[in-house]
Order: sequence, then C-alpha cells, then structure tokens
Amino acid sequence: MVSLTEYLIVAALLFGLGIAGIILNRKNIIVLLMSIELILLSVNTNFIAFSYFLNNFVGQVFVFFVLTVAASEAAIGLAILVVLYRKRKSIEVQELDALKG
Repeated sequence: MVSLTEYLIVAALLFGLGIAGIILNRKNIIVLLMSIELILLSVNTNFIAFSYFLNNFVGQVFVFFVLTVAASEAAIGLAILVVLYRKRKSIEVQELDALKG
C-alpha cells in the first residue's frame, strides 16, 4: 500500500521540475507550457491523494476542473503558437515580447 507521504513526495518532485523548467528556460515557450502542465499535474496528484486518504470526493471533482483548464490552455496556447510561428518564423520568448497588431 502506498502511503500519503509517497504521493506527496511525487507531487513535490513534479512541482519542483515544473518550477525549474520555468526558471531555467526562458527561450522556448513550448517548454514553458510543458512546465505549467507539470505544475498542474502535481496539484492534481495532491488533490487525488488527499481525496483518497480522507474519503472525500471533493478533491476528485476539482481534478476534473483542473484537467479542463489544462486541456483548454494547451489547445489555445498551441494554436496561438502555430499562428505566431507562421507569421514570425520563431517562437522564442524574447522575440515575442512585442505583440502589436
């Protein structure tokens, strides 16, 4: 049986990897989006672990909301990146700072 502490350790590692990806990578916006997804995954892991060990289903309901936000963020973010890449031929963060129409 896996304990609550082990779930929290995995969630903390995922959160740390997400934060490290955001801090260390300032050029590639796709890696930044993946790092945000890792952070959301760690939050979901915490929700599921606490929901299971406390016998409360509220955390599992919140996971569906977080998954909905993550899916829409990925779809809209990647669509915007495709349009920007077609227009500017680059998706580096430093070149995307001036988003004028």
